[in-house]
Amino acid sequence: MIQAALDEARIDFSTETLWVLNVILALIMFGVALHIRVSDFRSLISNPRPVLVGVLCQFLALPLVTFLLVLFFRPDPSLALGMILVAACPGGNISNFITSYAGGNRALSVALTANATLFAILLTPLNLSFWGSLYPPAHDLLRVISIDSLEMVRIVALILGVPLLAGVWMNERYSALAGRMANYLKHISLAFFIGLILVVIYNNRIQIRDYLHLVFWLVFIQNSVAFLTGYMVGRLAGLSPRDTRSITIETGIQNSGLGLVLIFTFFDGLGGMAVITAFWGIWHLISGLLLGSFWAYRPVREEVRG
Repeated sequence: MIQAALDEARIDFSTETLWVLNVILALIMFGVALHIRVSDFRSLISNPRPVLVGVLCQFLALPLVTFLLVLFFRPDPSLALGMILVAACPGGNISNFITSYAGGNRALSVALTANATLFAILLTPLNLSFWGSLYPPAHDLLRVISIDSLEMVRIVALILGVPLLAGVWMNERYSALAGRMANYLKHISLAFFIGLILVVIYNNRIQIRDYLHLVFWLVFIQNSVAFLTGYMVGRLAGLSPRDTRSITIETGIQNSGLGLVLIFTFFDGLGGMAVITAFWGIWHLISGLLLGSFWAYRPVREEVRG
């Protein structure tokens, strides 16, 4: 009965709040892009393997293992769609900071952020529709909601693609100014984002209190498996320890803010999806900083190649 009520629940998220979230996400992406140069995209040509491994890990391996978790735990439709949507999103916006803190390859992290953001414009809607349709209860829900895939692509492009291109352009033309702006935007936009999530949680504290016990363990397990997937894929691909750390963090830190925008735009704030995605937005900050701190005190010993 409780789980059925969760599928019918709607999180209070006004049009004005959604507009503010869109602006914050665009600012965060713009701030990240101020560290990115065109040469970061060229890494696909000059040294493609680490970037390709990272992109495949994010958009193929993570959605796949998430789908396997859904099959194993068989959560209610809205919870399953929430898990799949989070896995379908690109890496989170603080992954570059945590990667640097953890002693990973920051250049690779930035390249992954840039390339994953571009790929997400098409792959996030595609992954959500594909994996969601393979889980019968979620397939029925997707059919009822009738997602407009082209509209979803347009929104993802506006939130991620436009700020990315604007930030890269500014870094190429006015690198000194871009560097100064990035330092301010990184802290200000992240503070606004966390503050907005806390406000939404407070406004919906009764719903979250009633249903958090249903999503806590799902988020904890999925996030842990995401980090483990990134680490194992990096090691199996024979990447360096620094590159493996970068891919691990990029895979475990997801852009849950984008997920929330899509939920409130296309799913009318569907309870299970919103609660699980909002909790992801808080939890992956905690788990990412914990993992970053663990690795920060264990510096990488670079291999000497003869």
